[in-house]
Amino acid sequence: MFIAMNRFLIKSGKEELFEEIWKSRETHLDKFPGFLKFNLLKGITKDDVTLYASHTEWVSKSHFDDWIKSEAFRKAHKGAHANNDLYIGHPEFEGFNAII
Repeated sequence: MFIAMNRFLIKSGKEELFEEIWKSRETHLDKFPGFLKFNLLKGITKDDVTLYASHTEWVSKSHFDDWIKSEAFRKAHKGAHANNDLYIGHPEFEGFNAII
């Protein structure tokens, strides 16, 4: 299994809008081969910034790689830059291969 995560730093006071964007968007994940699970995780708020992470589980890294090269990925992420005022910096990607 492969886990892909993006960490987001969201400006204080923008959390509800950020969450609503994620709740209402079409991800196109549920029909993509190798996709297993998605979670949006909310972390701590510190210094007027709230940490979030998107968390996806895949059968393998190759399935994830196919996703990020796909038309479905492009559709799911179109317009993402329209909300840049919510973020501090760019999302930070982290990928993990499951050992156990």
